[in-house]
Amino acid sequence: MHTFFRNTARGGRPFALAALGLAIAGALAVPQQAQASSFQLKEDSAQAMGRAYAGSATAGGDVSVVANNPAAMSDLQGTYFEADVTAINFSAQFTGSAHDVLGNPISGGNGGDAGTTMPVPSLFFETQVNDRWHVGASVTVPFGFQTDYDSDWVGRYNAIYSKFESIDGTMSASFNVTDDFAIGASAIAQHTTATLSNAINFSSVALGLAGPGTPANLPVSEVYGLVPPGSDGLARITGSSWAWGYQLGAFWKLDQQDRLAFNYRSKISHRLQGTADFTVPQNVSTVLSVLGPELGLNSSSLPFQNTGGTAVFTTPAVISTSYWHQEDKFGFGADVDWTQWDVFRNLTVNYANPAQPSSTQVFDWHNSWYFAFGGEYYLTDKLTLRSGIGYDTTPTYAATRDPRVPDETRKLLSVGIGYKATEHFSINASYAHIFVNRAAIDGVVSATDDTLTGSYDDAGNLFALSAIYKF
Repeated sequence: MHTFFRNTARGGRPFALAALGLAIAGALAVPQQAQASSFQLKEDSAQAMGRAYAGSATAGGDVSVVANNPAAMSDLQGTYFEADVTAINFSAQFTGSAHDVLGNPISGGNGGDAGTTMPVPSLFFETQVNDRWHVGASVTVPFGFQTDYDSDWVGRYNAIYSKFESIDGTMSASFNVTDDFAIGASAIAQHTTATLSNAINFSSVALGLAGPGTPANLPVSEVYGLVPPGSDGLARITGSSWAWGYQLGAFWKLDQQDRLAFNYRSKISHRLQGTADFTVPQNVSTVLSVLGPELGLNSSSLPFQNTGGTAVFTTPAVISTSYWHQEDKFGFGADVDWTQWDVFRNLTVNYANPAQPSSTQVFDWHNSWYFAFGGEYYLTDKLTLRSGIGYDTTPTYAATRDPRVPDETRKLLSVGIGYKATEHFSINASYAHIFVNRAAIDGVVSATDDTLTGSYDDAGNLFALSAIYKF
């Protein structure tokens, strides 16, 4: 144990300071979690969801291309407004156990169902300026997740409440280079917010401050007498940032029946600014106040005081390919997407408190792929039936997977229906079920070196509605 506490000190700082740094880093990091591929969301089009997002940029008649491939606006004739909302319902049920730094089991249950139901709205506008130019604007949510565990579960030192959301405001334009080929570009303003909470194991913190191998050098039994196991605090962290990105698209009409599109969406680098608020039990406050002078700290630089922090965080680049084949009574297509999650190697957080050292967490995520195949059948001139299948790989793996949203590779099966009420107005509805592989957690460690091991049974359901009006 002496070796452990010597190794967890940073530049002579006690374990508690390092733990504080990692706690804030974990909260500002946010993207340790998941929703589509990791925390990516595709849910901005009820039409495309009915086909599992196959032909997302090439099937035609979908105004969401304003945000997903600006070049495909060239296939829209006239002026359109589209509103979509998708209800994401997912379940995440943990089974496993946890132990503290000394190997003692941590009390608590499995956290209940950490999943939730959350709406994801989208708005799109597009207009044809002339024979060659189209412009459009949209508001979408390309990244986000939310989970909520019981406050006394075994993994409370890793996560209790988590919510992360990126909202994009996109301005797009397309230009018809020829009758069969168009290019497009978008400017993206992205606002990212995060709110996260977790319990703090102050018994482990006290061991780091006053236990064997520290300046106080108290035996474990005496430390536990001052701060017994179960002396939990709470950390609540919020952060936000504005940043800019872009995308470039191309759209081909290969012949009368086939269309092909490519799109590149840039990564967007944020400098998240946040605050960390701590709830500290009275017995812990007393211990910190008494030991502070011995550690060379004054009352304004003690650990676990409310402070600010900043972190550089990047949402990934995405490359998409979309294909569609059209017949009189049916159409079918495919999409292949690549997401550059390897931009998320690690996260370094710097703090407003000058006594708080910066801290780094390593994630080493992998790039991911999404594959989809789907189609439509035109039952009548007014009624369209849709279906599709999708396969989404995960960038995470068991050794680094986190309980805030335990991502794994998933399969998607979807159905949808479209109804053209008039020449100007149509509605769409879709449902998709997400089958998620068992998500194992191989000993994820909290900021106070509490280890959580187990697995998740996850599943998801998506319900989407959209309305499109053509002026």
